[in-house]
Amino acid sequence: MADPMRIRAQAAGGNATVRVLMSHEMETGQRKDSAGKVIPAWHITDVTAALNGKPVMSAEWGPAVAKNPFLQFTIKGAKAGDKVAVTWKDNKGDTRTDEAVVS
Repeated sequence: MADPMRIRAQAAGGNATVRVLMSHEMETGQRKDSAGKVIPAWHITDVTAALNGKPVMSAEWGPAVAKNPFLQFTIKGAKAGDKVAVTWKDNKGDTRTDEAVVS
């Protein structure tokens, strides 16, 4: 399983800004190794976020996203103490979910 995501969620006014740093190699399937063989594609395809269990964001990604991607988004109506969960799924079927509390 991949390393945990680093999630920071900060409330300001009636919104929360969520910043997520995901640990993933994000191979495009177009690079070659030192022997000249193509490195197979391995990248995040779906990202979702939930606030207190209710879905608030979803995204579909492709291979053109950088290694260890960073994502930032705003959730309206979030307040300190709420739980934000972020989940990703990659093209090999691996998934990762991590949570943070809005501060």
